[in-house]
Amino acid sequence: MKLIRFGEINKEKPGVILSNGKKIDVSGFVTDYDENFFGNDGIQKLEDWLSKNQDSSPEIHDDIRLGSPLSRPSKIVCVGLNYAKHAAESGMDIPEEPVLFFKSTSAIVGPFDPIVIPKGGEKTDWEVELAVVIGKKASYVPEADVLSHVAGYVLHNDVSERAFQLEKSGQWVKGKSCDTFAPLGPFIATQDEIENPNDLNLWLKLNGEIMQDSNTSDFIFDVQKVVSYISQFMTLLPGDIISTGTPFGVGLGLNPPRFLKEGDVIELGIDGLGIARQSCKAYK
Repeated sequence: MKLIRFGEINKEKPGVILSNGKKIDVSGFVTDYDENFFGNDGIQKLEDWLSKNQDSSPEIHDDIRLGSPLSRPSKIVCVGLNYAKHAAESGMDIPEEPVLFFKSTSAIVGPFDPIVIPKGGEKTDWEVELAVVIGKKASYVPEADVLSHVAGYVLHNDVSERAFQLEKSGQWVKGKSCDTFAPLGPFIATQDEIENPNDLNLWLKLNGEIMQDSNTSDFIFDVQKVVSYISQFMTLLPGDIISTGTPFGVGLGLNPPRFLKEGDVIELGIDGLGIARQSCKAYK
């Protein structure tokens, strides 16, 4: 099943993309895709409801905006340097344990919303990533049990302002959390839609030019390892997002480096998770 949210910013309603591509409004059954939905077997209950009600549910037209496919979660936990080739292009050693940082949930926007280069930003960068959506509360979870705690997967552009991230003192979160720096979607693919999250092609284009083209098989730490590891240090709640890192090809790693400017257009995609597109504009 593919979960979407649609409508004006801050007024989104839940929907579903059916197997035939038709988009339907399911707000008659569920108010939002949030912690309460994911934590109370919402996916299975929605499937049961759809089996009786999908034909009578309102259709969502293609000209209606898609928002982030889940409402603001309790946290976004990101993994840095999780692809071997990306670590190399960053000039950093392959980590012995997952490198973790947070990204503010206020950065979340829809998959086709613009990216705003922040006030004072001069090195804004792109990062296509596979993100995991937690479906069941997870604490001290063994790797073998991780997938029973996963609701699904979503495409994430982990936009980063490198000057804030790397040239100011303190933690990376400052360069990761600007408004619009977490475009999600177009949809959440429930776990049954993705056969193996550790073998997915992912790519990103800048103004039509391929910049990132890799596969999650290049993970240093796979999905099971990452989620299990994070759960040793914090409780993961239903709806939380784990972003698993980006492959090689970011602007910082180019020679010379290349960063986003007003008017640039990013397209990105992952097998089974659709395609997103964001245009860039300067903060005003």
